[in-house]
Amino acid sequence: MRLTDFWARMERRFGAAYAASYARDMVLSELGGRTIHEALEDGDDAMAVWRAVCAATEVEASDR
Repeated sequence: MRLTDFWARMERRFGAAYAASYARDMVLSELGGRTIHEALEDGDDAMAVWRAVCAATEVEASDR
């Protein structure tokens, strides 16, 4: 998954303003206690990060 696709999904899920805030502020155990931004900066695969977001926020199967 490209980062542009990842951010588009984040914005659909959380809204444009809250997506960036959520990614910057929320620490997810699914990402080893890191934020979304930290995981992406560390080079984690965007699809793996999206799956972690899905697991943490109960994203509907149709949006995964």
